[in-house]
Parts: sequence; structure tokens; C-alpha cells
Amino acid sequence: MTAPRNLRLKLLDAAPLLLLAAVLLAFGAVSPRFLAPANLLQILVQASSLGIVAVGMTLVLLTGGVDLSAGSLMYLSAGVSGWLLLRGFPLPLALAAALATGVIAGLANGLLVSRVRLMPFVVTLATLYLWRGVGLNLTQTRAMNLPEGILRLAAARLAGVPAPVWILAGVLAGAHVVLTRTQFGRQIYAAGNDAAGARRAGVPVARILVAAYAASGLCAALSGLVAVAQLGAVSPTFGSQREFAAIAAAVLGGASLFGGRGTVFPGTLIGAVLIQAIENGLVVTGADPYLFPLITAAVIFAAVFLDSARRRNLENLHRRKVRGPAVQETSSP
Repeated sequence: MTAPRNLRLKLLDAAPLLLLAAVLLAFGAVSPRFLAPANLLQILVQASSLGIVAVGMTLVLLTGGVDLSAGSLMYLSAGVSGWLLLRGFPLPLALAAALATGVIAGLANGLLVSRVRLMPFVVTLATLYLWRGVGLNLTQTRAMNLPEGILRLAAARLAGVPAPVWILAGVLAGAHVVLTRTQFGRQIYAAGNDAAGARRAGVPVARILVAAYAASGLCAALSGLVAVAQLGAVSPTFGSQREFAAIAAAVLGGASLFGGRGTVFPGTLIGAVLIQAIENGLVVTGADPYLFPLITAAVIFAAVFLDSARRRNLENLHRRKVRGPAVQETSSP
């Protein structure tokens, strides 16, 4: 029985990649233009902002938490940069201020979760409204058209690849190295698997939580900058509900909503590209715009289903491993 369960788990782990391949083939069959190299590159460019914020979300999910404020923080950070740029401040200062805003807001989330011991869902649901309220007050609920300088950042290319894709690659590489090659990465997994046990083992769980939420805030801010550099404007709805797409991308990529399991590469990357490929494919094939929310709902259901299925299979394998020696011992003469 163990072999079929292992095979089932491997298939569940490979499900995001299989889904991505199915989406590419399906939309490619409907419209050959979908698989054109230029459109595939455009999908990566469009997925860059979502992928960046999903990396930060993955770090928080690994700890067993969630960051519902990520979309609002994208808006607040983009609003800070726009507010400064429109008042004549230099571009580097505006970008630095936006990133600092993300880190500070993330630290606030992390401290409330780790020190005050509030539920991550409650904390980040409250700050979802708080950060957007601060952003709306800063922008006076008006759209801000930004100078061309920030648009040139998104249009820049290196070796023929647009800057947003390089930024996404850098974030993915950094997070992947941290999670797989550092003590901090091992401690994140330990805190998500069993926080109490990790504390007894000497893991500074509170500091790990603060760092994870600060990283999520930084990724949300950077994601907001990448998105606003592509759009050239900050509207009052900028970043709205983007946190849910980020959660779906992370979970589709293999991250567990219960913590302790997941990867940013290739996991979260595949999830983000899958979601963006579906959105792009619907546009390219001229699908009814009213279908978009329904497709988004289906993607979220798929993410939750895959996470639940993985968790059940892992629990079954764990129970079998624990019971195996005991059964052999009692059956021996």
C-alpha cells in the first residue's frame, strides 16, 4: 500500500506542472498566437508582479500564517513612491521609501503575530483595511499618473529579457537559496511544522515570524513597484484582492496552508505562471470577461483541493510509518 500512496503523492506534487502544461496546450489549440514566443514572454512579464508577492506569501505560509494585507501594502507602497515622485523627489529615493514602507508594515504584522500572540488571519485582515486606508488618505482617493522615468524601468531589457522578469528571477533565486541553504530557512520549516517543538529545540520562533512577515512586506512593496512601473499609474483599486491570487499561486505551487511545506522554486513560480497563463489565454482567445471571476474561483478551489489532498496523503504515510514497527513487534513470538 505504501508504493501506491507514494505514487499518488508524487502525482499531487507534479499536479501544478501538469496543469500548466494542460493550460498551455488547451489555449494553444484554440489560438496558435497564444504559444508564440512573444506572448509566452509577455506571460512571464505579467506574472512577475504576482510571482514576487507570492514569494513573500510563501514564506509566511511556511510558518503556518497568512498575510491578507499584501494587496493593500502593494497599493500603499506604490502610493508612497508616486506621492514622492510627483513632488519632485528623485526616483531612487522614491523607490527606497516604497520598499522601506513594505518592510515597516511587514514588521508591524510580524510583531503583532509573534509578540502580542494575535491570530495571523485577524492581524492581517485588520491591516488589509489599515494599509489601504492610509494609502487612500495619502493619494486622496485619486489616481496618480506617474512620470515616464518609472515607465522606463519596466521597459528596460537585459539580454533581450524585460527588467520585471529579471527582478522576479532575482527574488526567486534569493528566497530559494535562503530556504534551502541557510539555517534561517531550516528554522522557517521547523517553526511551521511544530512551533512548540521548535521552541523547545532552541529555534527563535518569534524572530522567525517577524522576519517572515517583514520579507512578505518587502516582496509586496517590490511587487507594487513592478506593477506600477508597467501601468504608469496608481488607482484607488490598485492591488485590490491581489493577496488571494498570491495565496493561490503559492498553494498551487505546493505550499501548505497549514505550514511547514512548500518551495518558491519551482513551486511558487509555477503557480504564478499558471494563474497568469489562464488570464492571458482568456484574453487572447476572446473569452467572455464575465468568466474571469469564475475561472479565478476555480483556480482557488483547485489550490485548496491539492493542498488538502497532499496533507491527507502525508498524514497517511506518517501514520503507516509510525504503526509499522509496532505491528511487527506485537506480531513477533
